[in-house]
Amino acid sequence: MITIWPQYLNEKLSLSEGRKISKADAVKDPTLNEIEKALKRLGLSYNIDKERAYPGKWYEKSGRVLVEWEGTKLELIREVSSKIKEIRN
Repeated sequence: MITIWPQYLNEKLSLSEGRKISKADAVKDPTLNEIEKALKRLGLSYNIDKERAYPGKWYEKSGRVLVEWEGTKLELIREVSSKIKEIRN
């Protein structure tokens, strides 16, 4: 299981604030709904945990998604981000 926080995909955040991929690959303010839609389109199984707060922003309940994935976390985050871009267009 790999954990995805919306912060990992957010182009507005710096790497030290939680972004895990390049700004070119990231999206603006991703939501849990968008991440869920992307995972459905990718055909992956996942669990959404809406009441969780990203450790760096413990005061803000952004939620997280636990995903079953065989590759690396970065590969998954890039896939999800590119699907979100596709959905938005």
